[in-house]
Amino acid sequence: MCTVCGCGAGETKIDGAHEHTHVHEDGTVHSHAHDHVHDGQHTHAHGDDHHHHEHRGAHDLDYGSGPAHAHVPGLPQARMVQIEQDILAKNNGYAMANRQHFDAHGIFALNLVSSPGSGKTTLLVKTIELLKGMVAINVVEGDQQTANDAERIRATGVQALQINTGKGCHLDGHMVGHAVQRLQPADESLFLIENVGNLVCPAAFDLGEHHKVAILSVTEGEDKPLKYPDMFAAADVMLLNKCDLLPYLEFDPDLAEANARRVNPHLTIIRVSASSGDGLSAWVRWIQSGLDAQCARRAASVDALKRRVAELERQLAEK
Repeated sequence: MCTVCGCGAGETKIDGAHEHTHVHEDGTVHSHAHDHVHDGQHTHAHGDDHHHHEHRGAHDLDYGSGPAHAHVPGLPQARMVQIEQDILAKNNGYAMANRQHFDAHGIFALNLVSSPGSGKTTLLVKTIELLKGMVAINVVEGDQQTANDAERIRATGVQALQINTGKGCHLDGHMVGHAVQRLQPADESLFLIENVGNLVCPAAFDLGEHHKVAILSVTEGEDKPLKYPDMFAAADVMLLNKCDLLPYLEFDPDLAEANARRVNPHLTIIRVSASSGDGLSAWVRWIQSGLDAQCARRAASVDALKRRVAELERQLAEK
């Protein structure tokens, strides 16, 4: 998977702090902070052993041949599949821990995914403005470079953490776990993750969210769900954004929705416009419903725990 697209060997920054992640031939994935050596190389220390490699420019990259995600020069196919499975298994462990934390604290977590330019950040800002008076909100922003989006979110008055993935094309469970530790979201709050603009790799990487929300803008093609089916199959909600532009475009929203439902018949679809505000009330009601359900699950879990403790105390008293 990302052993092929290259983001298994990238550098991550969380609010400016460097973290380097790479994959060894045995499938091991690890991250660590490091300083750059500016002669085009850097060195990693592993106990008493060291190795180094050179960063290459985009014109030096070798993408291999054959179907996408199917070939790494010099690496046997079976070994590549094993590495991909190891990466996803490791990620799923982090994601499970994130979800357990969210559930224990009644936090409702959403992972917003889309192509670049779909209007995710503008839609997120409008959503925050409508909800921030009713619920505590924390935001994680994923981009390859810059803190532009996090600064836009912070301007609304809520906490936001920027994760720069460098060459990476998606956020992963480990990154989000670090973000949770840094942000310390309040109990029964809303946790919003704006993933890197990409409709491919984020589909495969669980972050511990309760729902993936795919955003498709009317400035894209109606066939986008058919071209990138994994993402729309993984999502529970699709927001058809920028609907205020429909009078000026040759875009058939009914066809876009039909294509999305061909991929995922259970998809909830809401037509919205961050600019005009159309449809945002339905989107906010959907979020409020999710928040209420998450809080109810937490309350039921707490009540069950109290009953269990009371039963244990009764049993001890009888001995």
